[in-house]
Amino acid sequence: MSTPRSRRAGASRKSAAGLLAVAALALLPALALAKKSDRQQPMNVEHADSFDGTYAPNSTVKLRGHVTITQGTMKITGDLATVHFDADQNVDHVQVTGAPAHIQELDDSGNLMTGDAAQLDYDNVNGIAMLTGKAVVKQQGRGEAHGDKLTYNTQTSEMTGSSSGDNAVHMTFLPKPKKEQPAPAAPAPSASAGGR
Repeated sequence: MSTPRSRRAGASRKSAAGLLAVAALALLPALALAKKSDRQQPMNVEHADSFDGTYAPNSTVKLRGHVTITQGTMKITGDLATVHFDADQNVDHVQVTGAPAHIQELDDSGNLMTGDAAQLDYDNVNGIAMLTGKAVVKQQGRGEAHGDKLTYNTQTSEMTGSSSGDNAVHMTFLPKPKKEQPAPAAPAPSASAGGR
């Protein structure tokens, strides 16, 4: 059971993570936002082999084995997931480990974002996914980033990343497709002087 002090510490960590994601250098260009309707959808759990815990204020439920969590177009998969509920019994955040832990979501334009890492901590309130351990985030038509730790804000599309040791951050930026220009119109035939 969490105490007021642990709740304040958790809120402080969430606030710091949110500020870090917003204030830090964005590694990829601005992207379309995650599907706005996803946060209004129910969160469903499928395929878990077992679970234990209590659905109560400020509680947790642990899910084991082939866990799939969906909410609208968002999908999270992994081997072990811990769902944390707030005082109103809403999903506050989800921690997932796996080989790998995986998240994917469509934006309002239908573009797919995917993320894979050894561990995923998803803040359901602020829409921030923190991927740790051989993290990879790919954004359809935009590019990808690799690092030891990547933080992706699904609401603003901002991302930060870091690596340690010899594992430098690696990024690929895809060029935006150019709109095809219409072919220039053929010049109108001119009347020749000798044709009279």
